Parts: sequence; C-alpha cells; structure tokens
Amino acid sequence: MQAIRVQFKETGKRYYFSPGKLNISDKDKVIVSTIRGVELGIVNGSPVEINEKDLETELKEIIRKATDKDIENYERNKALAPEIVKTTKQYAMRLGLDMKVLQAEYTLDKTKLIIYFESDSRIDFRELVRNLAECYHTRIELRQVGSRDGAKEIGGIGPCGLVVCCKTFLTEFQNVSIKMAKNQALSLNPTKISGVCGKLLCCINYENDFYTELRKTAPDISDIVATEKGNAKVLSVDVLNKTCKIKYLDDDSFAYPKFEEVKIVKRKRYHEEDNKTDNLLKGLE
Repeated sequence: MQAIRVQFKETGKRYYFSPGKLNISDKDKVIVSTIRGVELGIVNGSPVEINEKDLETELKEIIRKATDKDIENYERNKALAPEIVKTTKQYAMRLGLDMKVLQAEYTLDKTKLIIYFESDSRIDFRELVRNLAECYHTRIELRQVGSRDGAKEIGGIGPCGLVVCCKTFLTEFQNVSIKMAKNQALSLNPTKISGVCGKLLCCINYENDFYTELRKTAPDISDIVATEKGNAKVLSVDVLNKTCKIKYLDDDSFAYPKFEEVKIVKRKRYHEEDNKTDNLLKGLE
C-alpha cells in the first residue's frame, strides 16, 4: 500500500499516513488526525510502497491539503507558545513544582493545549492543570519527556564545537550503549562521552557498525595471542589500522603485528573492575 511521511517539527519524528485519493507532493502542508488531535504537518518525500504487516497501527488517511486559513491558524497558535511557556513556569514556581517547562503547542483547532516538561522525578501536576485550564479554557495535557528531548528543544554546543545533532538533523533517537563506546576504544570518562543532555553522545552510534565489523578479526586488550615468536599479551589495539601492541611473555619485548599475524589463544576474563565501571556509567545510557 502507498504511504507518505509527514513531519510536524523541523527535526521531529516522521510519521506515515495514507495519501488516499489526494495528489500529495513533497513539502505540501497537510491536515491530519493524530492521537493529539487535528494537526498541520509537512510532507517529507514522495509516496512509497510499504507492507501493511510492518505497521504497528492502522494507517490513517490525510484529511486534506492545508488551506490558507489552516496555515494562518497554525501560525497564530505557534505565536502563542512562548507566552504559554512563561505562564506555566510561573504557576509551577508558585506551586513549588521541580520541573523544567520546555514547550507548548495547541492542536490546530485549539481543542487541546499540550505542554512538555522535563523532570528528574514524578510530578503531581493536577493543581497546575486546573490553573492552566482556568487560564486558557481548553483541555490541558502535560507530557513529561526525557533529558534527550529536553536538549533537542533547548539546543546547545556539543564537544565537537558544533550545534548538537538533535537540534540540527536527528529526527529520532537511537539506542546508545556503553558497549558501543568500548567497541570504539573511547575514553570511559563520563564528561568526555556524554552530551549536554547528560546521556551518552548520539554520535557514538554513527560509526559503531563499522567498528563492529573491524573487531570481528581483532583481539582485545589483555588477550593472550600466539605469534611466530611465541605467546604474547595484547596491551593495546588500533582497530582502524588493524594492528595491536603486544608484549611477549618470555622476554618482555614489544611488537606491533597486524591482526592476521596473531592468533587468540586465551580471551581476557571479565573482571570485577569491569563490572564496577559498567555500573558507574549505566546511568548515561
């Protein structure tokens, strides 16, 4: 069946909808029905064929192409967001709620006001919802998001010196693990491998498949390997150049053989120290 991707924010997630009998093109503004309500989105790309079995939910049809009136309402609603965020922050402070208000948005028909916030703990925001409902006379929905979503909304500069990826081009967050950092021999210092969100850098995921492929023939640090000169212990590994530094067990001399020149005879054992390091960094994932 045919489907087309629709995006609601510049770097937001893209969702599939059915174009139905409409003639839809890339960059068209369309009106769709979502779980949040009636919304205006922008078409991303041309229609594609997808397998209905691959869909988690039934594919909804695009209601219509956006009219000038729809676009006008959308822009008017968008202009109200900064003031709503400011008001919500004031109410939250009065109620002593430990929350960071990030964003507010109306559905196109203004039947619902959705406010996004970040917090390290559970928040009882029932009183806040009542105050906001009295102020804006519409249905209020507060949504708690994670630290990565918070960083995506606020933005910032990454350790590379560029604007963070989530603010510029990432539309979805992929899982990033400590195993990936180890796979690339990155420093396990939390300040060096975590982003402005306090979680593991998203860019760790970019080259992980490449390193995984290279490591299929690579020994690991502390492995015992066999060489033409005798057995040796691996001290370091250069995955990109496919070489390793080894120390011979018999005479304590060093060498830098290629991966194909050594054969693993004994794998490194997983020590208690490794477990402690993993547990310490687990909160970054």
